[in-house]
Amino acid sequence: MSTVKYWLWLTTRPSMRPGEAAALADHFGGPERVYFADPAEYELAGLPAPLRQELASKSMDYPEQVLRDCDRLGVRVLTIQDAQYPERLRQIDAPPAVLYVKGWPILFDEEVAIGVVGSRKPSGYGLRMAERLGGDLARRGAVVVSGVAQGIDSAALWGALRSGGRVCSVLGGGIDMVYPAGSAKLYECIPDSGLLVSEYPPGTTNDGRHFPVRNRIISGLSLGVAAVEATERSGTLITARKALDQNRDVFAFPGPADVPANRGTNLLIQRGEAKLILSAQDVLEEYEDLYPGRLRGSRSGSGERVSRPERGKRPVPPPEEAGEKGPEAPPERPHKTLEAAGVAFTDDERDILLVLGEQTLRPDDLVERTGIPARRVLSALTMLQVQGFVREKPGSGFEAAIVITLG
Repeated sequence: MSTVKYWLWLTTRPSMRPGEAAALADHFGGPERVYFADPAEYELAGLPAPLRQELASKSMDYPEQVLRDCDRLGVRVLTIQDAQYPERLRQIDAPPAVLYVKGWPILFDEEVAIGVVGSRKPSGYGLRMAERLGGDLARRGAVVVSGVAQGIDSAALWGALRSGGRVCSVLGGGIDMVYPAGSAKLYECIPDSGLLVSEYPPGTTNDGRHFPVRNRIISGLSLGVAAVEATERSGTLITARKALDQNRDVFAFPGPADVPANRGTNLLIQRGEAKLILSAQDVLEEYEDLYPGRLRGSRSGSGERVSRPERGKRPVPPPEEAGEKGPEAPPERPHKTLEAAGVAFTDDERDILLVLGEQTLRPDDLVERTGIPARRVLSALTMLQVQGFVREKPGSGFEAAIVITLG
């Protein structure tokens, strides 16, 4: 039986959360080993009861149906083990273990891919800016990455397509499930010169819960994300914060201060989370020297990769994360020895727990302190979250829910 079927079986367990399938495969040594593991091994790994029950079902009927649907629809299945899977996406927190793709392949790791996001009900100004940005990015040779919603997403994609550029649209449902209906023409046109991408198998409806989850893929495939019009509590800001957590660049068009549709983008700029932009050039100047030869009309011409100041760190937490109250002392966390924890930790999980102690650390800090590669650190953190030993804090920091000691 092909490995792809095991991946499809694993990723279609109903209670599987984003990133857990890849982490489970890492923990057990591959999706096949997860499939053939017995219930005692699931329990020893500290998996919750509902997931253990779902993993106990070994039927391959649905994975086989998914493969038949993909073949009928011209959809390719890309797993996290495949060489074609973007390394840029593989390194994010909670990477999708499986991608369903349709259209022309894009080598994201070699491309200047820019996410464009914004309001579904934009003003005329927002539509003009989005279409102009998409078109100008495409003319310069960048790949435009977005959703497919009416509004800013569609305007940016149409701008890029009309300029003869390449686009990638990340969906919140199956590739065959057109949503919204007004975007049907985009679903038809994008595969001719770009790529439709989803982590959901064909036939999956566009559930509202999928879109915030989907946003991590938009930012994960991109070098930076440009926000065009967004209210203060919009999905656009979720994508921007996810981009910051992934150490991506964030850009934003300013707008009139008294217009609610611009409050979110203006706040991103005010907090220092986003670079104020007025054109595509303000975005692409960040990458001309980093990706020589990839952009047309480059001003640098140096042909050398150069370093640049790092952005993507939030200097000020958003109000909803900062809270209204003053700082409180964190609650005391229980301490346990490795033996008393009652879970068979992998070497990576053990080392991460011991380094965490009572601290809150980011994944890159853990990579530096443990010497474990970033991909394995992220997988181990996901497994430890599933087991309840680690929790994520705002700003992509992690802390141990239970402090583990050697003895």
